Amino acid sequence: MGVPLLDLKAQYATQKDEINRAVLDVLESQHFILGPQVKLLEQAIGAYVGSPHAVGVSSGTDALLVALMAEGIGPGDEVITPPYSFFATAGCPVRLGARPVFVEIEAHSFNLDPRCLEAAITPRTKAIIPVHLYGQAADLAPILEIAARHGIPVIEDGAQAIGTEYQGRRVGSLGAYGCFSFFPSKNLGGAGDGGMIVTGDEELARRLEILRVHGAQPKYYHRVIGGNFRLDAIQAAVLNVKLQLLDDWTSRRQANAATYRRLLDEAGLVVDLRQLNPDTLDMSGLKGVTLPWERPGDRHIYNQFVLRVDRRDELRAFLTSRGIGNEVYYPVPFHMQDCFVDLGHKPGEFTVSEVAASQSIAIPIYPELNVDQQQEVVAALAEFMS
Repeated sequence: MGVPLLDLKAQYATQKDEINRAVLDVLESQHFILGPQVKLLEQAIGAYVGSPHAVGVSSGTDALLVALMAEGIGPGDEVITPPYSFFATAGCPVRLGARPVFVEIEAHSFNLDPRCLEAAITPRTKAIIPVHLYGQAADLAPILEIAARHGIPVIEDGAQAIGTEYQGRRVGSLGAYGCFSFFPSKNLGGAGDGGMIVTGDEELARRLEILRVHGAQPKYYHRVIGGNFRLDAIQAAVLNVKLQLLDDWTSRRQANAATYRRLLDEAGLVVDLRQLNPDTLDMSGLKGVTLPWERPGDRHIYNQFVLRVDRRDELRAFLTSRGIGNEVYYPVPFHMQDCFVDLGHKPGEFTVSEVAASQSIAIPIYPELNVDQQQEVVAALAEFMS
């Protein structure tokens, strides 16, 4: 029958009346820019993440950009990022004239490898951006320790990780800044673009608020240059409604992940990791899949359920022909992107990221997914690998 990668209509149906009423309330008020709905969401997200200050912005990308601007990042500066993530992670520093410096990822988590971090730090390093990819927390303790020793702020890219926990704390609340996205496909998604920056520092929060309104404080008086990075009131109203079900949706994603683990194991498709190179988890020449890794004691929110497979592109074509939704996050690491050719990197420099980019594939994991649909997905995987 086919299984979509994501079914936003099914999610909308669970809160349709409340969302429609919230949007109509904004239309009736004619208060579209910032205002009470945005303030309410800022307070709610701050409390949810465990951070005393939250500033609503226009997108997850702009959250990263404004955080970098708040740190005064500019030409001649360096910003450390992994080479495997959504493009904004590396694109935002470049927009400010800074140079992205790539640090390899861990094969098991897809996140920045702390073991490779210190060697990349120079006197020009002005920020470190670890990414909590797919809803799994990066290993923040060693990253934060190294950053503190060098006096470098950590900007957490939590675009895919609202509610993810690391050592008992919500991600976004551990670094100098935590940046979140409310893109519709996220666990907490709006009706368009939206984002949030959280911080534990009141002075930084005030700086962020000024930067999101063209640097004006008070209105029409500019001591700094910012931009139009405001969160729309309609988006905030939608998100205020949806936030009430976020933990339930996360629990359902986690339950779906557990079901996939069982079904894939019962189908004999799970590859023993002892067969693989532990540094790269390269699946070349093997049938089956590797499962997403979970750090013991942490909370993985499963924004995506990402497998590693050999012949990934052939599998994608097969699943698509069966009506099974799938996606590749992300097919080209940053160091191999055409726009970064001037950085002088070559294929083979970041082998772990390159293997991940060539072998990873996401299958449906959204909260409304049912067991019959998951069985259909696993049956298609088994057919391809038979």
